[in-house]
Amino acid sequence: MEEKDEEQIMLQIQDTLVSLDLAERFFCCDIDACLGECCIEGDAGAPITPEEHAEIDRLLPVITPRLLPSALSRIEEAGTGYVDEEGDLVTQIVEGRNCVFTSYAPGGLCQCAIECAHSAGETGHFRKPASCALYPVRLTHYPTFTAVNYHRWDICRPAEKLGKKLGIRLYQFLKGPLTDYFGQEWYDELVMACEAYLEEYGK
Repeated sequence: MEEKDEEQIMLQIQDTLVSLDLAERFFCCDIDACLGECCIEGDAGAPITPEEHAEIDRLLPVITPRLLPSALSRIEEAGTGYVDEEGDLVTQIVEGRNCVFTSYAPGGLCQCAIECAHSAGETGHFRKPASCALYPVRLTHYPTFTAVNYHRWDICRPAEKLGKKLGIRLYQFLKGPLTDYFGQEWYDELVMACEAYLEEYGK
């Protein structure tokens, strides 16, 4: 077997550079193990675009019935989004950690109030911000390309274990969100590139 070229650290798919983690890493969310902790941990909200921010504000009347009282107070005080220390537009947070759109199911399971409203047919096409749908993949936009990277976080260890048990790679787990965001042609190219890489290097 040929050794991997150390300079080959990304896959080029159209105008994106994709981390090899998407091909190499196994991943499948184990919500029973993590209880959706990614919605309530961290020092900033979820990245959103100005368009998503405007859509969230428009849909607020159907989302607010699902929000916690502390979240409603925070939104009334500071709005649904803010610009964080890195200059990124993100969703508002409560008590320095919880996304304001976090709701809870029995047993302490975290749920997205926006997604719950979507499941009830109340938000039209808008399910939730793309950054949430794509997680644990994060996008970084540059003038000439977009970097597609795996955000490694200890709370996602159960997802890595379950993915390995089921034989599901990260690019396979995120088929729907990646296709929704980049398009079918882009995703088909990603699949071919990942399969070719795995066949050559046997990861």
